Amino acid sequence: MSGRTHIKRFRVRKDSVAAARLHVRTTLTDWKLGGLIEDSVLITSELATNAVSHAKGTGDYFELALRRRSGILVLEVADSYQWHMPELRKPGPDDPAGRGLLIVDALSQHWGVRPRHPGKTVWAHLPLHRAGQP
Repeated sequence: MSGRTHIKRFRVRKDSVAAARLHVRTTLTDWKLGGLIEDSVLITSELATNAVSHAKGTGDYFELALRRRSGILVLEVADSYQWHMPELRKPGPDDPAGRGLLIVDALSQHWGVRPRHPGKTVWAHLPLHRAGQP
């Protein structure tokens, strides 16, 4: 069952974050990757929230891709906001924001950002063996 891909577009609106989380939960249930659901939903929530918060006014949609490849689940969120590439920060205890990529970093095997035209794609890899898959 390797080589699966599912891509869906969501409007850049706050209610799309919950819709993206539900989509990940449903897709991973269908793919029988239940052991990855909670971490994947949390990563999706952080990346989709960033797209909604920072990409306003640059496009109507963000795109969520789930790919099952070579023993990993690849989760990607792409938007058209090209002026700011996300970076891992270490916010202070009184900083009201800035912890999303710390969560992504803690839950994923690897993560990163790549430019696209226009915008960027933020991706995270989760090993399938965490889902009890070979």
